[in-house]
Amino acid sequence: MDKIRIDNPARAAGFVTGAFSDGVLVDGFLFVSGQASVDFTTSRFVLGSIEEETDRTLENIKAIVEAGGASMKDVVKCTVHLSDINDFDRYNEVYARHFPGTKPARTTVQSVLGKGIKVEIDCIVKVPPK
Repeated sequence: MDKIRIDNPARAAGFVTGAFSDGVLVDGFLFVSGQASVDFTTSRFVLGSIEEETDRTLENIKAIVEAGGASMKDVVKCTVHLSDINDFDRYNEVYARHFPGTKPARTTVQSVLGKGIKVEIDCIVKVPPK
């Protein structure tokens, strides 16, 4: 089994945030690590409303998914952590706009998130054959 590292193409050169990959491609599946509202050119969190953070987080995921050879319609499963479950309806409205057609399977929970972020999302993608 070969694993291929997939990074957000906007990631600052040489910047490593921890002992993980943005994404790992293996056997036609792309596993995207938990993403948040980060500006990858500066490697800094961009805090804002739940809508703003959800949108930026999903744009970051989209960049990784596309770098891995897929699109958001190929996402099959998401796990979402919200710092405040009371933000669910507002987050869900933004989330729904990012997934055309059949929505991915999803788990959404309230979690303690660091650095003041409001949302973190990871996903699994079935990459179409080339």
